[in-house]
Amino acid sequence: MAMAGPIARRDQIPRGILFMVASTAVFAVTNAIGKWEVALYPVGEVAFFRTLFSVMVLYAAFLPRTGLTVFRTRRPGAHVKRALSQLCSMMSIFMAFKLMPLASVTAIGFAAPLFTTLLSIVILKDRVGIHRWSALVVGFVGVLVITRPGVGTFQLGALFALVNAIMISTVAIAIRQMSLTESTQTLTMWQMTLIACFTACLLPFGYTTPSWHDLALLALAGVGNGTAQYWWTKALNLAPPSAVVPFNYLSLVWATFLGFAVWGDVPTATLVVGAVIVVGSGLYILWREAVWRGRRAVAASDRIS
Repeated sequence: MAMAGPIARRDQIPRGILFMVASTAVFAVTNAIGKWEVALYPVGEVAFFRTLFSVMVLYAAFLPRTGLTVFRTRRPGAHVKRALSQLCSMMSIFMAFKLMPLASVTAIGFAAPLFTTLLSIVILKDRVGIHRWSALVVGFVGVLVITRPGVGTFQLGALFALVNAIMISTVAIAIRQMSLTESTQTLTMWQMTLIACFTACLLPFGYTTPSWHDLALLALAGVGNGTAQYWWTKALNLAPPSAVVPFNYLSLVWATFLGFAVWGDVPTATLVVGAVIVVGSGLYILWREAVWRGRRAVAASDRIS
């Protein structure tokens, strides 16, 4: 019985990839809507409405079938920590959208696998060899190319985008840890419910009554975010990060297209070069992880035989 979980995940890698690809497309649209709305309304308000509509969709989808049992857990503290990380990630990316082009924020967000590797050393006690350390250094160089730190060049938005990447890394690690005992529905419902409560606390600090048009857009973003969040969580539940995370890089394609179509943003040479470096290093890290997992599986098989 102990082997059932890992085997099921390996058998469902194609489904995990499909969920990840779908989530990237929907996230790109909701992020574009978020970028549009934070230019008109306070960030906390946009975050609240998007989360509120996400929660409404999830409640309508799950509660009729599961009832309140979907909230049953023995790890409430872990859910709160993960929701706080997700809240910091969302607020950071909204601030970044307010200050930078959509594609630039997305590209910096691709540093998440680099931070995930670093955090896995600290939290999961993973051993990292020279190959992955080299990829981390190269990826960091790519981030520097995109953000161009220096007098009069570094943007505050880039800092928020980096914070988002770090927070997303903590969420990804938490999902992989908690999915051993928690269902995708439980993970998603706890997360979105808590974030809705947290963002509601931000409304007293800034609120402007939205127009019906903008409220409809926020509702669309909320529905899309709730759906994409579930799909993203499902992908990480069905398959290891090394199998599904590379497909997250499709987000840059969608973000570049939407940024050009809506705001007329043309990718700069530094963005393209930096994105290639960051994506390449991230893919290399994921490839090394897959190789390491394969070798460990072969070694375990040899010991059994």
